[in-house]
Amino acid sequence: MPHFVWSKSFSTRGNMAVRALTSVQAFTRLPFSVTERCNLIHTRASKTELVITQPDDWHLHLRDGDLLAAVAPHSAQHFKRAIIMPNLRPPVTTTAAAVAYRHSILKALPPSSSFDPLMTLYLTDSTSPDEIKLAKKSEVVHAVKLYPAGATTNSQDGVTDLFKKCLPVLEEMASQNIPLLVHGEVTDPGIDIFDREKVFIDSVLIPLIKKLPELKVVMEHITTADAVRFVESCKEGSVAATVTPQHLILNRNAIFQGGLQPHNYCLPVLKRETHRQAIVTAVTSGSRKFFLGTDSAPHERRKKESTCGCAGIYSAPIALSLYAKVFEEAGALDKLETFTSFNGPDFYGLPRNSSKVKLTKNPLKVPDAFSFSFGDIVPMFAGQTLEWQPALV
Repeated sequence: MPHFVWSKSFSTRGNMAVRALTSVQAFTRLPFSVTERCNLIHTRASKTELVITQPDDWHLHLRDGDLLAAVAPHSAQHFKRAIIMPNLRPPVTTTAAAVAYRHSILKALPPSSSFDPLMTLYLTDSTSPDEIKLAKKSEVVHAVKLYPAGATTNSQDGVTDLFKKCLPVLEEMASQNIPLLVHGEVTDPGIDIFDREKVFIDSVLIPLIKKLPELKVVMEHITTADAVRFVESCKEGSVAATVTPQHLILNRNAIFQGGLQPHNYCLPVLKRETHRQAIVTAVTSGSRKFFLGTDSAPHERRKKESTCGCAGIYSAPIALSLYAKVFEEAGALDKLETFTSFNGPDFYGLPRNSSKVKLTKNPLKVPDAFSFSFGDIVPMFAGQTLEWQPALV
């Protein structure tokens, strides 16, 4: 359980609640007991600090080359481990390529870092069951990622027909207990972009679970109430979902308010407010089926602010602050640690971390951009101020 420190001050709402209750009791002539008064104080006092088990990021893009060197330290600052996405150019389709990519990531980290990149393979129409066996033996590859061809950034080499082309590989993955991580959208141009997740669930995921119930599946970066219902309907330990900061905090209005906002454009695209609320309810409920996955996806400013801007939101440096914001606003800070630190490793069959992170209620100004020799990366909430500051204990 997280360790809390409480402040002695009251919020305005807390004082109003005290006055309201006192007025009601005066009118009804009921006693206002010490126990009731203490309970009210405990409820309304503001938390100023909490210590939780160090989280992992179960969906992260680190890119390669100059971008990798720029962003890897940001994730390593707060996260212990991360599932690394394989959609490079060329994609990471073999165990040998995954091992080489992992070595590049480790070289990009600060010398004192203990950050552990957990590698994935990029599923293609030609991936073989033998490659899955090699992946398992490597103890470096922890999952295989399904990108429907054309669904998102660098997905052109993805799967064109999962059941016709990849069933033997999926069967081997089930046998080896290697999870399938899915970008859950169909790519049929006739399907509205806001409906592609729901159609994918109905046409791909439900049939897949029925055909291979022993295959572990993570539905990545869920965006809809439909995805929440699907995950909740599945057996615990067999199907889970990662959830990003942007899909917890923003709805699709954020893409268009005050003009087109390219830094709020991601795939899957942001959805209606009703979907955002459903996801918040799910992750703050304490359910073991949902866990942290930032989908932090860095792009240079010039590639975001262009006539054909890239999809992806960069959240790695401030992700923990954003998740704390969501849980605090939902009145569920006591459930934050379960979501950020326990559910992911439990699903993957990995040990929970022993290290700790402290979140302190202090203003945190988000930079307008992170500047590097190759250009700028604009983070989520650029130029704004957040309330929770994380630091390793």
